[in-house]
Amino acid sequence: RPSRLSAPSPYLPHQQHSPTPVPTPGGSPDSQPNGPAAAAAKSDVKADASRPNAPAAVAGGSGTSTPSRTADDSSHPAAVDADATAIDAAGVNGGEAEDDGAVAEVRWETCKVRRGVSATDYIPCLDNIRAIKALRSRRHMEHRERHCPAPPPRCLVRMPAGYRLPVPWPRSRDMIWYNNVPHPKLVEYKKDQNWVTKSGDYLVFPGGGTQFKDGVARYIQFVEQIMPTIQWGTHTRTVLDVGCGVASFGGYLLDRNVITMSLAPKDEHEAQIQFALERGIPAFLGVIGTQKLPFPDNAFDVVHCARCRVHWYANGGKPLLELNRVLRPGGFFVWSATPVYRKEQRDQDDWNAMVTLTKSMCWRTVVKSEDINGIGVVIYQKPTSNSCYLERKTNEPHLCSKKDGSRFPWYAPLDSCILPSAVSSSDETSNSPLLWPERLIRYASVPDDSATIEKFDADTKYWKQVISEVCYNDFPVNWSSVRNVMDMNAGYGGFAAALVDKPLWVMNVVPIGQSDTLPVIFSRGLIGVYHDWCESFNTYPRTYDVLHMSDLLGSLTKRCDILEVAAEIDRILRPGRWLVLKDTMDMIKKMRPVLRSLHYETVIVKRQFLVGKKTFWRPRR
Repeated sequence: RPSRLSAPSPYLPHQQHSPTPVPTPGGSPDSQPNGPAAAAAKSDVKADASRPNAPAAVAGGSGTSTPSRTADDSSHPAAVDADATAIDAAGVNGGEAEDDGAVAEVRWETCKVRRGVSATDYIPCLDNIRAIKALRSRRHMEHRERHCPAPPPRCLVRMPAGYRLPVPWPRSRDMIWYNNVPHPKLVEYKKDQNWVTKSGDYLVFPGGGTQFKDGVARYIQFVEQIMPTIQWGTHTRTVLDVGCGVASFGGYLLDRNVITMSLAPKDEHEAQIQFALERGIPAFLGVIGTQKLPFPDNAFDVVHCARCRVHWYANGGKPLLELNRVLRPGGFFVWSATPVYRKEQRDQDDWNAMVTLTKSMCWRTVVKSEDINGIGVVIYQKPTSNSCYLERKTNEPHLCSKKDGSRFPWYAPLDSCILPSAVSSSDETSNSPLLWPERLIRYASVPDDSATIEKFDADTKYWKQVISEVCYNDFPVNWSSVRNVMDMNAGYGGFAAALVDKPLWVMNVVPIGQSDTLPVIFSRGLIGVYHDWCESFNTYPRTYDVLHMSDLLGSLTKRCDILEVAAEIDRILRPGRWLVLKDTMDMIKKMRPVLRSLHYETVIVKRQFLVGKKTFWRPRR
């Protein structure tokens, strides 16, 4: 039957809402701390992606107008996805049969990386060795922060030998293909702690950990036993797990309807975030160093740290003040580390420093307990109002004000002040979010939000309709194989909300320069980050099954080249998986030849959507 979405909807979400804009970076490499990549910088790769009728000239390709699989493709054990729906270039299931077969004239090459960087795991903004070597200090983890190259790379990341389609969820929570993430260091380093083991062709995750002597499931149960008000999956929906290891804590919380942002740096614990994402567990590369995390204020219901090796009281307490910033009023910090339960002098010194700092921040110690293995946990609660701050004998740390600078966290230095509550009431219920799942569909006003309930409801209704009528019926996407999804321009999170009952999860990205809707997304019980798509994202290559970009390409390509955007999409997307672009036909006609130069199989659906399936093709050089 004809879809009601065959014409543009009056509820195009990113045309209608107008909350506070996210700041747009300047064009200079020095316009922000640590110099993010200049938006308009160009490389020496010659291309004409703006000419849809450009002749075919693709390195490693067949030289025909429609790229075909090369000999390189068949060498991969899963070059052909037997379960995936085949894509007809002329359009299928509601597609449009207008296809000139154009391929952008681009000579793609594989990325050339410096010594010490894995060619198959390249993350441009985290592997900029030249910038890292030039740092004056590494004392506060500056070398684990973002240092983006300028111009952004226009190259393709190699695939590991023997790469194959990932183990499907939910089996992937417990086992993944070793060849997809061939890193044995953690197997040996953590062999006595039940983090990960190697078994034949697989890496196996038993659900153990340094603090999880009886397994992570028992640990999660123990936390709820000593503090029943945490109420996993109802009162607590969003969690930040700092120093997450292989993310088993977040993986097992999914059984409780809790979605966890597992956070760790790209460091000597080799590929821990890559393990997490290959398992199908939400995860993000980040560090509490000198800059704020790319999350809004008052975002998470719970922050968790189990032996995360962060010195919370260091640098004037700035790391803990950053946790305080992203933790919602009334939210909990669950800390399981040796200072909580060991009596050595160093541990006691750390504990005393934490006692002093948490008291100065008006955090209340709710419970301190040990499990049967002697592993200790302390749980703090952030105040729900400003009354305690105002009653302190000394105003240290001071309450943040306008003189402390912008609240926006993109490339912003850590605060040395306490984020005040937006309301004066000390009634905890007035500051608590709605229970899950009610909060998903109920609009909750957040500070500095100029959105309206009408715009929120329109966004929710629109994406629910698109998902049910178009995505599942007309897209050549095998949704049963989809686990990790990214919405590259998330708006109010309506796309993710429409998928919440499916066995997948969505990373909601609010781009720099778009309306600042990320606080609303977190208030719904969803997770996400801020990001500038003219730079590389903090994730490993081949970590997402579907990338969804809606009404963003036009504004984005005013600041950076479409080839740079396409190269980053290709880096993030798994082979055999899909990009879904919703945009004008003009933008679709610009992107389609570029995707074809990458040997993607493409189809246009209802003159609004471009679906591209990534193949196993890589350039020969």
